[in-house]
Amino acid sequence: MNFVPNTDSQQEKLLSRIGVKSVEELFADIPTQVRLQRPLAIRGGMAEQELVKHVKGLASRNKTVEEYSSYLGAGAYEHFIPSFVDQLLLRSEFYTAYTPYQPEISQGTLQAIYEYQTLVCELTGMDAANASMYEGASAFAEAALMCCDATRRKKVLVMQTVHPEYREVMKTYLPPRGVNLIEIPYKDGVTDLSALEAALQEDIAGVLVQNPNFFGSLESAEEIVQLAHAKGALVVMAVNPISLGLLKSPGEIGADIVVGEGQALGNPLNFGGPYLGFLATRDKYVRRMPGRIVGVATDKNGRKGYVLTLQAREQHIRREKATSNICSNEALCALAFTMHLSALGKTGIKELAYLNLQNAHYASREIAKIPGMSLAFPGPFFHEFMVETKIEPAKVNALLLEDQIIGGLDLARFYLELDHHLLFCVTETKCKADIDRLVARLGEIQ
Repeated sequence: MNFVPNTDSQQEKLLSRIGVKSVEELFADIPTQVRLQRPLAIRGGMAEQELVKHVKGLASRNKTVEEYSSYLGAGAYEHFIPSFVDQLLLRSEFYTAYTPYQPEISQGTLQAIYEYQTLVCELTGMDAANASMYEGASAFAEAALMCCDATRRKKVLVMQTVHPEYREVMKTYLPPRGVNLIEIPYKDGVTDLSALEAALQEDIAGVLVQNPNFFGSLESAEEIVQLAHAKGALVVMAVNPISLGLLKSPGEIGADIVVGEGQALGNPLNFGGPYLGFLATRDKYVRRMPGRIVGVATDKNGRKGYVLTLQAREQHIRREKATSNICSNEALCALAFTMHLSALGKTGIKELAYLNLQNAHYASREIAKIPGMSLAFPGPFFHEFMVETKIEPAKVNALLLEDQIIGGLDLARFYLELDHHLLFCVTETKCKADIDRLVARLGEIQ
């Protein structure tokens, strides 16, 4: 084990203390057939100068959206982040802060979380938000459990237009809690309302929908809410926060719980993380929320202070009584979200959403003119849209990549019936020349 920086004598002392004779004994429980059976392909020790050069060479093999023009979305989105966001995040009082157990010395962290919660409530039209979740998928699953807890029912309906990975997380979360998950099919890129109405019975705890959905299409959200509430079911709505600059808030529509992925504001793609999930709800369900909630109080001298108002987690109460076992603090990502959204303001978020909408619609119209390519669904969409292509999506993307363009998502990966379909995303980071270049290259490929 040359990659472990311990001398032979140090290893002997460690093994002796543990009570085994060799490193091999440590792995005795791992079946032989799944072991590597050869040394790791790791070079020996290097001088610092050599190591830096080697690591930079490895890093340069990764290609980023700064070098390539990307049209890949599907839950992780490229947006312009004002430079002040990263600069402020570099302050040590922010990036070293963890869970604010001692409010008397954590006022700054608590205030930042409080401001984040406030902005999430204003954006979603809900009464209360928690201090962030791991990411959108786990927030979605936790919301499903909230529905079951609130209604004392054990069935939830989820639309097949919800992000496939969100649904995979739900399949991990719900069965161990005895919850039955039923998927509702789609038609023309949105939920099949007749199928939903047929599945809605008096034993359904919650109806879970994404709007805009995974295909980028806008759902008939108000009708879905009405159908669910008529049967006493709660509605969980997953949203893209930027889309709320144009769309009605879930609160206006009548949703009971709102979740989503906050990465689009203040947080770069980062090769997949860390991200943050947001979760907001109406007052009557606050005590069923996972995580923690920061509130404002006054001390005996009348001074305002920030405190952990609700913290129904297993670190504070008996494990079996906890609403959730989520413990980690996503406050740094939440702070980035807060700073970016604060900088945009009410006017800025509307203009940003409109620019995303216009860019995507321009791209869709131009792509639809290419022989061999067409828009898959007829309805309205936000900044993602699906294209049907006669040529294999993998081939299209490979040829685009040669021209330093990252193409759309091959949907056959998640939906077998959507073979020869690509999901494109266009944000404010693309100008007309960028889109025209994509269209021209697609025309050549077709």
